[in-house]
Amino acid sequence: MNQQQDITVDTPADGKHILRIMSYNIQVGIATSRVHQYLTNSWKHVLPHTQRLANLDRVARLLGDFDIVGLQEVDAGSLRSNYINLAEYLAVRAGFPYWYHQVNRNIGRFAKHSNGLLSRFHPVEVRDIPLPGLIPGRNAIMARYGSSDEPLGVFMLHLALSRRARMRQLAMISEMVNEFPHVILMGDMNCRPGSPEMNLLFKRTHLREPLEETLTFPSWRPAHHIDHILVTPELNVREVGALHHAYSDHLPIVMELDLPESVKLTTLAA
Repeated sequence: MNQQQDITVDTPADGKHILRIMSYNIQVGIATSRVHQYLTNSWKHVLPHTQRLANLDRVARLLGDFDIVGLQEVDAGSLRSNYINLAEYLAVRAGFPYWYHQVNRNIGRFAKHSNGLLSRFHPVEVRDIPLPGLIPGRNAIMARYGSSDEPLGVFMLHLALSRRARMRQLAMISEMVNEFPHVILMGDMNCRPGSPEMNLLFKRTHLREPLEETLTFPSWRPAHHIDHILVTPELNVREVGALHHAYSDHLPIVMELDLPESVKLTTLAA
């Protein structure tokens, strides 16, 4: 990840340290606002098009208000993205000093299916986590922030379409989540609260179940809560919701939370 100037977490009048989080499946920069566009826009998944960067500029304006952003369905630089790394493009446009991309499936010059993590704070460690599944290529990103005594673990996932695979993936992630006292887990989970795989995650970890549904899919008529931001109990949630912008077939899910005093987020000096 890149280095830039020092910054600090916002501290409001009540003395709490606020962190703003977003998780967003950006559908490779394709704006989708009707179901028939899955067919009419299908060629945009394999070929470049003039509207992609304009749409990503709109996405970047949304990202500017957040501290840590997890991105799914990114491209790391192939024909369809005009050989532009979309995670880097959004990081630069939205002013994030740190960014990371993870290639899940590399189809050469035609597509580089990826996840991305953008951050205003310097992670002590960033690691790729290969996830089990019937089709290889699903991965998670783990970023560790803060001191070794009180680390914050941030996990970013894009889970499989198969329930059987999701069960295996979340069983594996559960073990890693439990290594941290404080955790933010986010991403496109492809399953709802109350599903067997989410129940397994809550049973095996200290992550909290959402208090209410946040509908994120499809973006033009949200009916499903499949994008999630989950946190451990000492991370006090101030607000959670979806931003209603049809820049993808998913809505971004966002959260504002309080960090414990013991969790120190820093950046590296230029």
